[in-house]
Amino acid sequence: MQKDTRHFIDGEWVDRPNAQLIDVINPADEEVFGQIAAGTTEDVDLAVAAARRAFDSFSQTSPAERLALLERIRDLLEERSEELAQAIVKEMGATITFARAGQVVFGIEHVKAAIDVLKDFSFQEVIHGITHRKEPAGVVAMITPWNWPLYQITAKVAPAIAAGCTMVLKPSEMSPFTANIFAQVMQDAGVPKGVFNLVHGSGEVVGQAMSSHPQVDMVSFTGSTRAGILVAQAAAPTVKRVTQELGGKSPNIILDDADFADVVPKGVLGSMRNCGQSCAAPTRMLVPRSRLAEVEELAAAAAATVLVKDPLDDSAVLGPLANAPQFAKVQDLIQAGIDGGAKLIAGGVGRPQGLNRGYYVRPTVFSEVTPEMRIAQEEIFGPVLSIQPYEDEEDAIRIANATVYGLSSHVQSSDIERARRVAGRIRAGQVHINYPAWSRHAAFGGYKMSGNGREYGYYAVEEYCEVKAILGY
Repeated sequence: MQKDTRHFIDGEWVDRPNAQLIDVINPADEEVFGQIAAGTTEDVDLAVAAARRAFDSFSQTSPAERLALLERIRDLLEERSEELAQAIVKEMGATITFARAGQVVFGIEHVKAAIDVLKDFSFQEVIHGITHRKEPAGVVAMITPWNWPLYQITAKVAPAIAAGCTMVLKPSEMSPFTANIFAQVMQDAGVPKGVFNLVHGSGEVVGQAMSSHPQVDMVSFTGSTRAGILVAQAAAPTVKRVTQELGGKSPNIILDDADFADVVPKGVLGSMRNCGQSCAAPTRMLVPRSRLAEVEELAAAAAATVLVKDPLDDSAVLGPLANAPQFAKVQDLIQAGIDGGAKLIAGGVGRPQGLNRGYYVRPTVFSEVTPEMRIAQEEIFGPVLSIQPYEDEEDAIRIANATVYGLSSHVQSSDIERARRVAGRIRAGQVHINYPAWSRHAAFGGYKMSGNGREYGYYAVEEYCEVKAILGY
């Protein structure tokens, strides 16, 4: 049993051996393998007070000092990459190959992005004769989810450090041990006391206390839209800044001039990366109605190559979903797709054959999905793809924009100018044309109910800054 009842507050590990315990479950076998202490409002008060004390001095450090700190954090994360990968597999079920090559690598990339930006970030500039300073926003409450345990932490912590902020982190109680490794890295890197604090616990207690705390200047939240609304409501009475990266239902428009044999299988696999537990996953494939049968054949064949196995098996493409509530939700929505009249061409309800324990889901593809169906509107967060036929380009754009979300999107075409024209009309924070490589510098965030604010690269550092105009001579 991996039991750790500590929080990290004011540069020290603070033990709470008598606290209420939260079980941590291995999704591959549904067994409890660890426990953490449930933080309290008093723990939050201590952490916020430490961050507030540290802010005056840390906010005045030079960019060069913060750059050196980030470089030490980067190096230590790279040294502990295998330990981080193993923790991620055990906590949330990512395959070991994806944990190593995706989860951990991309997490470290956010630290590298902050380093890149800080090297030439302008904290002061003169515009129309007025001096404008970008100053750290203050004490930041950070609430991160379970689906990318390291990646979501570094996407917030690294740019906040670059800007000169201090912070209190609440990681998901479902994936806490990756966060503990990260906190140890911060301590080993020599982060000044109080600059980085970590309090474990539930959203209802710790998240609520952080969001509403009068000494917190800003909240950065990643998670469901439902939870994001609660965070914003808690923050409203103290009028603090709130940035949110929330849900998504991303379209993948395949235009009629695309190479279908190439782009359809890539779209299927892309929608199921991280077992579909990514808010930006392209889970709606929009295709010309006249070529629907061809797409169905290609998609079914691609789904058949997705091997669902024990996540520690090097041949596994997907492991289990991360937790029991998510498993139940995905099963419910697969059944809703069947009941709603969608055409099932791969997968379905239940576990894959031979897997009778663990939160494993069959890679599932529906076709003939219409915009009013639940599976076309609700974020499933599992390996489930909906193929939606369209009549023409205008219809494709209309369907792409016909959800409450606007986080990410894709366009496939052999004509780059046509693809860019379509991209310009999609209401989403990112558009990927012809499956480009992921970039740590591409601003990430949503339109509509997918949130507000931006993460990654330059815009992430800017997000953690306040702007001060200085007038006069």
